[in-house]
Amino acid sequence: MSKKYLGLIILAAISLGFYFLIPILNDSKSVKQQIVNVSDSTSVELEPTEPKMLYGLVVDSMLVIEDKIKRNQNISEILSAHNISSEAIFKLANISRDVFDVRKIAANKKYTLICDQDSLKTAKALVYEHNPVEYVVFNLRDSLSVEKRQKEVQIVEKGISGVIESNLSITMSELGLSHQLTNDFVDVFAWQLDFFRLQKDDKFKVIYEDKLVDGKSVGTGNIKAIYFEHFGNDYYAFHFDQGSGIDYFDEKGQSLRKALLKYPLEFTRISSRYSGNRYHPVQKRWKAHRGTDFAAPKGTPIRSVGDGIVVAAQYKKYNGNYVKIKHNSTYTTQYLHMSKIASGIKPGTRVRQNQTIGYVGSTGLATGNHLCYRFWKNGVQIDALKVDLPPSEPVKEEKMTEYTAQRDLLMNKLNQIEFQKKQQVLASTK
Repeated sequence: MSKKYLGLIILAAISLGFYFLIPILNDSKSVKQQIVNVSDSTSVELEPTEPKMLYGLVVDSMLVIEDKIKRNQNISEILSAHNISSEAIFKLANISRDVFDVRKIAANKKYTLICDQDSLKTAKALVYEHNPVEYVVFNLRDSLSVEKRQKEVQIVEKGISGVIESNLSITMSELGLSHQLTNDFVDVFAWQLDFFRLQKDDKFKVIYEDKLVDGKSVGTGNIKAIYFEHFGNDYYAFHFDQGSGIDYFDEKGQSLRKALLKYPLEFTRISSRYSGNRYHPVQKRWKAHRGTDFAAPKGTPIRSVGDGIVVAAQYKKYNGNYVKIKHNSTYTTQYLHMSKIASGIKPGTRVRQNQTIGYVGSTGLATGNHLCYRFWKNGVQIDALKVDLPPSEPVKEEKMTEYTAQRDLLMNKLNQIEFQKKQQVLASTK
């Protein structure tokens, strides 16, 4: 073979070699680049994702079922439908006794099941909300446990004004204010104002605490300040604690409280006043009525108007179920026609102011559900609504500067509230 042909063959072989070698080198370079890229990417630190939480429990990849307790439904029925054995339910009920009695689960209350995402929907936790703030967690995971928890409560200070059209209860209800706030309002001014004889166009402003859970009101806290205009006269109440608990004082620092509450029921309706000559609806004759009758639904709690010792708690033909309390050497009160006397109330029992001692009824000589409230001063029956009691302690001299500063702050807030019937005018997060 000539040298010329041999050179051509060698050149062709080299060219063919480069034709196949270059793609291989390119692929190798690409692989190296990928390795570098992968290596670079794994070195980056990623931000950890926050787990999804509900009632303090991690619910990522879990099935969440929300419902309400049906009438006559119990915890056993709910859990057995989600693959929980009768033995486990029995143990859970025993464990919960010191935390929450499962027999007190009530209809229409919300519950939440946290379950596995499987065909059996096996429950891992049950959460029962027995009131807007508190809830109970029944843990069904590796070990059974029961825990009572609370939702976060936000306290918001609010102010509102109102003008009386007929009575205080209706006006406050129309303003969207709670029954409890009305009761607290009345208790503050109970000895200064007769709330059963208010006049049309009497007006008020009130600053109070509203309790919010998840943005919804679940109740009220303390009343901070009140302005009330009655018969053209101005009445003020300011919230202040001088070391012995919250009390209410006027603009001069005089206490608005008395030793005894004025009303034995939360704010209600007087159906018959104290009288020396009243026509008795049962006996059908005119006679003295030495008490004040408060009309209220059967079962309404009756409260002791002050601290004292129970001297009688029994049933008698005319009085029905009744309780009599001696508060001190001067004052004694009596509560008649109860549907029943509260548990533990018997002669010799010491009771506290505002403690429930029985429930409204119509036992004895009565035509309908009401409380007949009687009041003695130095052994003589008098009109409970006209008794003049000494006030509690005024603001102490050494606390007066602090009180004055708080009073002025609240007075300024009251002055910012304009009179209107149904519009909230002050709201600030505390």
